Amino acid sequence: MTRKYSAFALARHALQPDLPWPRAWASPDPKPSYDAVIVGGGGHGLATAYYLAKNHGMTNVAVLERSYIGSGNVGRNTTLIRSNYVIDGNTQFFEHSLKLWEGLSHDLNFNCMVSQRGQIVLAVNPGQMDVFARRGNIMRLNGIDAELLDRGEVMKLLPYLDYSKEARWPIWGAILQRRAGTVRHDAVAWGYARAADSRGVHIIENCEVTGFVMENGRAVGVETSRGRINAGKIGIAVAGHSSHVAKMAGLKIPVESHILQAFVTEPVKPIVHHVVSWGAELFYLSQSDKGGLVFGGHIDGFNTYTQRGQFPQIRTVAEAAVSLMPFISRLRLLRHWGGIQDMTPDGSPFICRTPVKNLYLNGGWCYQGFKATPASGWTFSHTIAHDQEHELVRDFALDRFEKGRELDEFGLGNWTYKQ
Repeated sequence: MTRKYSAFALARHALQPDLPWPRAWASPDPKPSYDAVIVGGGGHGLATAYYLAKNHGMTNVAVLERSYIGSGNVGRNTTLIRSNYVIDGNTQFFEHSLKLWEGLSHDLNFNCMVSQRGQIVLAVNPGQMDVFARRGNIMRLNGIDAELLDRGEVMKLLPYLDYSKEARWPIWGAILQRRAGTVRHDAVAWGYARAADSRGVHIIENCEVTGFVMENGRAVGVETSRGRINAGKIGIAVAGHSSHVAKMAGLKIPVESHILQAFVTEPVKPIVHHVVSWGAELFYLSQSDKGGLVFGGHIDGFNTYTQRGQFPQIRTVAEAAVSLMPFISRLRLLRHWGGIQDMTPDGSPFICRTPVKNLYLNGGWCYQGFKATPASGWTFSHTIAHDQEHELVRDFALDRFEKGRELDEFGLGNWTYKQ
């Protein structure tokens, strides 16, 4: 039984320095069979297992992770959370996710370091201001906070931007969501793993799925590097590798894999007190608790499964950063990395049943995966437990392209392909 973290527990260990802290989660050997198996031990897979146990009473569940917990995209993102979406389906789903984020540390009994510092999305022309006014009105109609800022208000909040006449991108204003912010990404993985384990879920690391066991068109188990495991239901939650794993089950899904790079500068004194985004180059930046500026931009424009990007994109993102915030040119780049993105034709994800009985898909998250983690687990667990999509994700179906029901947030399809 996992011990609860508390001030009393901290005091007890302070007074007894030789008393070891218990493991956050166990490391069991896989059983021959489970009621449900989740393929993928990232944020979405762990959240699904946790909510299967908490919300639906399914505790005979295993999460299979091919490496260690936190080794995939959940530990490689830029930690942003928000719910400033426009179209039905996305709006309600991401607002539900943000509400879950707000209470997640208490729910998991684990400090996820949720920091609702607010997100400011800059407008660099009058047309974008009109778009932001429409977006803000839609958000407010859905009960979501939104504020439209003029140039003067932006200058007060973000005095370090380039407001000169020679600025490459003149700032006209912005839209602000104060409840948006950042979360410590690896703490989310550890918190969900610990909470799921405390409810009886098996977290099985170093267990790669190599195939699916089929009987009469039904998925009844998985073949792994640690042997065969039978399962009543199987969920796929392997961000960045969805098409590869789905292919093992005979499914061809409309997903491409791309690299999204992220960057961290050397630490500096607190200067960026919000998440700052800039739609013209898909640039976004925040300052971590350690003082480093964390930022990123567009995906690399080619398909790959490597976890590192290419220099041309590093240059593009750096140019965007310097043109917007000239002081960044004086900072050293400490490190950079890449995460593998599932990219779909309309830029929206899948949480649904598949044509294979007892096999369920969670993938295609594009740029939206981390911020969706709690709601993704909440709704995917419902889909698995009841063999029926949750009402929040009925538009995230695999067959929506056949039926002409795309969830096209920008009205351009997946505009990252059109750069």
